[in-house]
Amino acid sequence: MQELIDLINNSNKIVFFIGAGVSTLSGLKDFRSKDGLYNKKCKYPPEEILSNTFFWNNTKEFYNFYKENLNSLNYKPNIVHTTIKELENKNKVIGVITQNIDGFEEDVNIKNLYQIHGSIKRNYCCKCHRFYDANYVFNSTDIPLCDVCNNIVKPDVVLYEERLDDNVVSNAINKIRQADLLIILGTSLNVYPAASFINYSATNNIVLINKDKTTYDRMCKIVIHDDLKEVFNYIKDFI
Repeated sequence: MQELIDLINNSNKIVFFIGAGVSTLSGLKDFRSKDGLYNKKCKYPPEEILSNTFFWNNTKEFYNFYKENLNSLNYKPNIVHTTIKELENKNKVIGVITQNIDGFEEDVNIKNLYQIHGSIKRNYCCKCHRFYDANYVFNSTDIPLCDVCNNIVKPDVVLYEERLDDNVVSNAINKIRQADLLIILGTSLNVYPAASFINYSATNNIVLINKDKTTYDRMCKIVIHDDLKEVFNYIKDFI
């Protein structure tokens, strides 16, 4: 832990790479654990529901699942988000790359943010591209429709079968290349292509904090298998 504190305090180009383990601290379910959304018994397999094909062919069923399971509006950012924001305010963080779609990084106003899988906080009409916030979607009684052209409103999240945004990917990889410290938080690094981004790191100062072991542990200078809340309670007192 002291080595990690020293790395943070001596670095000025920190990049954080965030996974679902950060969101679970706020009370949200992850996707792949034994209690995660992908192991939930549903009429259709959850991974099928969260696909582009399913969205268009079974929009009502998609939104039934989406509204029940992916609504983060009643949850709040946690100590990880607020500590990262504090480091950003000290001009030590050049990028925060998140795989999560809950928008907690937006809630704490992180500036250098790259949401590689999108955000539930942004939604748009599939025809006229009018913007709608998350409340509009989650408070709709059925399929959310545009109040201008009456077309379907779609969340700005990356569904299965959809490409990642090329600009977001390019900018995220560039930040990783520039980092003098890369800190990976709460991810098994099993989701591709996102997990492959860390291979672009040009620094040996890579830290991975995750409850479970990953195949990337051997690449890292520091590996901490512990609860993120405990680790960040310690970190915030020394930065």
